[in-house]
This record gives sequence, structure tokens and C-alpha cells, in this order.
Amino acid sequence: MHWSMKKDDFNDRVGFVTIARERNFTRAAAQLGVSQSSMSRTVASVERRMGLQLLTRTTRSVSLTDTGERLLAALEPHFQGIEAEVESLRAMTNRPSGTIRITTTDYAANTFVWPRLQGLLRQYPALRIEIVNDYGLTDIVADHFDIGVRLGDQGAKDMIAVHIALDMTMVVGSPGYLRTAPRIKIPQDLTLHNCINLRLPTQESLLPCELRKDRRQVQARVGAADF
Repeated sequence: MHWSMKKDDFNDRVGFVTIARERNFTRAAAQLGVSQSSMSRTVASVERRMGLQLLTRTTRSVSLTDTGERLLAALEPHFQGIEAEVESLRAMTNRPSGTIRITTTDYAANTFVWPRLQGLLRQYPALRIEIVNDYGLTDIVADHFDIGVRLGDQGAKDMIAVHIALDMTMVVGSPGYLRTAPRIKIPQDLTLHNCINLRLPTQESLLPCELRKDRRQVQARVGAADF
């Protein structure tokens, strides 16, 4: 018996399985939201293409022929699997599950990401979180990440970005160093100090020190070696 998926309409198979289950054209038609005459045409079309009789019809009942029983036994497990999977997916709308991949830096992961995830994971234990610490500004889409946490405006221009923390810029130093170091009056004075710099793998130059006052933003290049 050969019934090519490429040539036959999937809806005809759904119609046949529904009639075979219900043993009644009227109930099957109501279940699928079509007319009884449409169900009759569906079965007639299937039987014509296969060249076999699948159903025995009387004025009061519908029964399966041996061929119909064989076809139902072949199709029904697949339809049951589809129905079970659809129900499983539908249940996910109220119960988040699956793996979420996040690319970020270790500082952002420890300071902002992980503290917020702890409560979420307790609430939705079926969720799995994978955090990858990377200063290389990984391509979120190409490397199949769901979320990327970036400092400042380091995100790709075509990505949707939302704030997860307040903008903060701080310049800190040890008390011993600050006692003997020149006073900082303007951002450019940072060039006189022995500062720690950061160079990302994706950038040729050192990251500038970004300072903000009201709506003004100043980028100061600081001295000393990079790390």
C-alpha cells in the first residue's frame, strides 16, 4: 500500500482518522467544523486515490473495512503524537521552560544578572540558564545566544536594548594613592594619574573613561598600562 504525502492532502487524512474514531459522519464533521457532505467527499476522494474501500456505510452506522483498520492503525499513532506535542507546547505558555543562553562579562553576571535570576529560577524550575563570560562582544545571533548583557552602547545597533541597571560611572583609588596624587578638577586631569585601563579583544584602542554630568558626556583617555 503506497500513499504519497506529496500527492495527498493532509486534511484528507485528518478527516479519515476523525471519521474512523467517531464511526459517525455527523459527529466527525462537527468536530472538524465542516459539513457532513464535505466529510463524505473527503472519504470518497481518499478511497478513489487509493483504489480501495476504507469504510462500510449504512443509513445508521459507519464501520471500517480491513483496509480501513490497517490505515487507521498506521496513521493514528502519528496523530496522537502530534496532538500530545501540541498540548505540551500549549502548556509552556503558562510554565516557562527550556534553556536561555546569556553572554556577558563576569562583573555584569555577578552584579546584575545572577541576583535577578535566582528568584526567577525558584519560581520556574523548568528553566535552565547558561551564562557565558566573554569580553569579546560575541555575536549574539550568530552564536545562538538569547540575551547579551553589554556595558554602555556596546550592543549591536540592530538589537533591541533595555536598561537593566542605572547608568553609573565611578573613578576610584586607594586612600594611600590619593593622598599623594594630583587633585582631579576636570576629566582631562585623569591623564596625569596611574590608572588601570581595559582593552577589549574586539577593539584596537583602550576603552576611554566615560564621565557624565547632567546631560553632558565626556570621554577621558587615561594614562598607564592596560590590562
